[in-house]
Amino acid sequence: MTIMIMGALVLTLAQLWLIPASLNLKNLQYMASSRDNPPPQSVLQQRTTRAGANLQESLPAFLALCLLAIIQQVDLSQAALAWLVLRVIYIPCYLFGITYVRSLVWAGSLASLVYMAVQLA
Repeated sequence: MTIMIMGALVLTLAQLWLIPASLNLKNLQYMASSRDNPPPQSVLQQRTTRAGANLQESLPAFLALCLLAIIQQVDLSQAALAWLVLRVIYIPCYLFGITYVRSLVWAGSLASLVYMAVQLA
């Protein structure tokens, strides 16, 4: 389960920092500043921001459920892996506007969290 937590943290680093930073390479002066006056964002940058916000909404629940699974010694590694894989798939679905698949992937990741919670109850 520790590997799943580490994987989620790597995903968070990539989704909240690496991808947005790579999309902002042309705005290096802005990135190095205090960011008071943001430049206009492309559609892809806006989608990246929204996808990152979505991750931030489910990540605390995932981490809490993983920690509870470790404490209670319940093996939820398959459900945690499913959540992690679905969240990785979610990124390109959101960035490239694959709407219906994105919704199904999101629902699957939510179902993984619900399953984890039920197994711990």
